[in-house]
Amino acid sequence: MCLAYAEVGKIIACAVMKSNIKSAVHTFDTDFQAKDDPNSDEELDNSRCFSLIFLHAGCLGVIWVGWSWFAIWVAVFLYFTRMFAITAFLHRYFSHRSFKTSRPMQFLFAVAAGTAAQRGALWWAAHHRKHHKESDNETDVHSPHTHSFLWSHMGWITSPRNFATDYDVIKDFARFPELVYLNRFNKVVPLLLGVSLYFLGDWTASRWPGLETSGWQILVWGFFISTTVLFHGTQTINSLAHIYGRRRFDTTDHSKNNLWLSLITLGEGWHNNHHYYMHSTRQGFYWWEIDPTYYGLKIMSWLGLVSDLKPVPERILEEGRIRDLEK
Repeated sequence: MCLAYAEVGKIIACAVMKSNIKSAVHTFDTDFQAKDDPNSDEELDNSRCFSLIFLHAGCLGVIWVGWSWFAIWVAVFLYFTRMFAITAFLHRYFSHRSFKTSRPMQFLFAVAAGTAAQRGALWWAAHHRKHHKESDNETDVHSPHTHSFLWSHMGWITSPRNFATDYDVIKDFARFPELVYLNRFNKVVPLLLGVSLYFLGDWTASRWPGLETSGWQILVWGFFISTTVLFHGTQTINSLAHIYGRRRFDTTDHSKNNLWLSLITLGEGWHNNHHYYMHSTRQGFYWWEIDPTYYGLKIMSWLGLVSDLKPVPERILEEGRIRDLEK
């Protein structure tokens, strides 16, 4: 009888453990959590609002941890390296396939972009492809012309309608199981980054105390502050780049070219160029249009990491020159 009870106890314990593991997995699995409700366009989801609030609130930690030059440089370094990962990999590779690379490299691209905490590569690219098809019309989920500015800048991310990944739009990359896995469990990479930054700061404090830093300080500056600024920098292209700037080409949307946005997004501010011809690796079409992302990809092509960077067709360049003269 005792053995029977023991066996029952083991079965129950095993079931509870499996249930807890399954629940934990579901906590990180965004495909499990996704709800694509076409009737909830401008509804806010509390859990997703909390994530944004938590990220911004984490910046207030600077009140307690203070600052150091080392912490600031870590934050700046992570801003620009992760901005490059967004613009080069999420945008110009996964969204538009404007160059080629190997399967191992595209996995590393997805991991690098995942540190930006802007969801998975497949989710990001699928939404961006839809944006180009629907830009500034009624179905564009982040147009400042059909929605409010605040909604186009950050509100759309919190809507249940926009949480699911439309794998039908991204079939070319959804056939790679490793990319689907990263997309489903996209919270893991930024979580690992945050933990790593804490230990980096702690180790640096013990190794070089003269730098006057700490684990908590590097976590606040390197993750919370840097990631928050990175988020808003990226979202300026959805919002500001469709309002302020200069139009060279006549597109069906309100996209603009903006030098200042190009500087903070490493070349993404040449948005009117991009919406007129999205297939080019280069978004600053002319030598005077600063495009650091393109320069970085060019160097990577020399190193053999990427290949077949798609140029801007001469007919497009000539048309742009004529339009510049007319204006």
